[in-house]
Amino acid sequence: MKDVSDCWKLDIATIAKDISTRSLSPVTLTEMMLDRIARIDPKLLSYVTVLKDDAISSARQAEKEIASGSYRGPLHGVPIAIKDIYDTKGVRTTACSKVRENYVPAADSTVVSKFREAGAIILGKVTTHEFAFGFDSRPTKNAWNLNHIPSGSSGGSGAAMAAGLCFAATGSDTGGSIRAPAAANGIVGIKPTYGRVSKAGVAVLSWSLDHAGPMARTVRDLAILLGVMAGPDPLDPHTKDVAVPNYAGALSGDIRNVRLGVPSNYFFDDVEPWVEEAVRTAIADLEAIGAKAVPVSIPDLDGVLDCMLAIAMSEASTYHQQAMRETPELFSDETRLLLEAGELTLATTYINAQRSRLAIKNAFRLVMKDIDVLVTPTQPTTALKIGQTTSRIGSREESVFGVSARFCAPFNISGLPAISVPCGFSPEGMPIGLQIVGKPFDEETVLRIAEAFERSTQWHRDYPAIAI
Repeated sequence: MKDVSDCWKLDIATIAKDISTRSLSPVTLTEMMLDRIARIDPKLLSYVTVLKDDAISSARQAEKEIASGSYRGPLHGVPIAIKDIYDTKGVRTTACSKVRENYVPAADSTVVSKFREAGAIILGKVTTHEFAFGFDSRPTKNAWNLNHIPSGSSGGSGAAMAAGLCFAATGSDTGGSIRAPAAANGIVGIKPTYGRVSKAGVAVLSWSLDHAGPMARTVRDLAILLGVMAGPDPLDPHTKDVAVPNYAGALSGDIRNVRLGVPSNYFFDDVEPWVEEAVRTAIADLEAIGAKAVPVSIPDLDGVLDCMLAIAMSEASTYHQQAMRETPELFSDETRLLLEAGELTLATTYINAQRSRLAIKNAFRLVMKDIDVLVTPTQPTTALKIGQTTSRIGSREESVFGVSARFCAPFNISGLPAISVPCGFSPEGMPIGLQIVGKPFDEETVLRIAEAFERSTQWHRDYPAIAI
């Protein structure tokens, strides 16, 4: 059997080959990961619940199945983590809120069920900002610097991945909550097209903006994970019956003549200089391997954050209305105030936000006709410090929400698929993310370009000191 001491650095594609040939034991691998969680996570605080006994039992079952010739595929025997807003049968799903402190689902969410069917080993549940309504995921810390936030709301997923405490994790994304922590933690994460992945059994923040998706160490791993997660689901009426391609099989590395739309407005406004430099260099790297950069201008983006907030707050307050009536004191002060504000949002404000949304969607539709993908920074800054409430970039000062959602929220509003991949570090050693955005249901092209960039760079091979 293979030595597992450094296996936490490996990607799923590599691990799967070793598991399938029985040179790597799912039990030994799971025990190694549980040991890392026990040693490292007390500093990081990324896990809410660790399922030690269940994980080892599942690993033993996977090992028996593989030994008998019943290998299910690349996730069989691979330990992963689940964001604590995804229902897990018989396991507390708290959404990191006292409102659900004792909530134990009777059934798995659709995504968790698919992962179990694929043979994945669930290590436990990782933190989220309360009900995914924010960007700092307290009390979790950033693995690259414990004085910084991991961003959010999928901050537990991002921190655990960066520190090597799982091989993949689920996330959810309403205004950037997969891509922001992917960028902040130096990993990869994809928000698929709206309707590509079922949200059945996932706590709602905003029905029309929420997306479920995977987070991992490499783009190929995302392709493997998304291939399992994607597809229509009768339990989620928002999913679309669109064929799911072989994402991993499409990763050819060939991006010759791919047209990269580089925005001349909005997406490079008020960014930290090292973020812009890293992203511009990444675009040049993509051109060096065959892509063509095309300048584009996207109208109707100035009101993006107001549009997103009006929709998200209205829909969130509707979802939580009963709990707000019965037990408002169980919400944190921050979340309760946001939900109260949502209840005060006028119907006309919500309707006008939806009208603005149509204009934004149409603007992207017209721009995307002449390009294959958009490329932008994922975030205008690197991860903020714990307790920091605003960020100043030049003369611009904005909230944590503004920093986190400014470049991500447009693609929740439009529903377009978007990935974040590492593309550099700040002078302080904090990760920077490149965002690649595609056409509806064309995650295949987004993943292919991202993986080609990853092949030509080394950013994904760096690890924070806490992990080593």
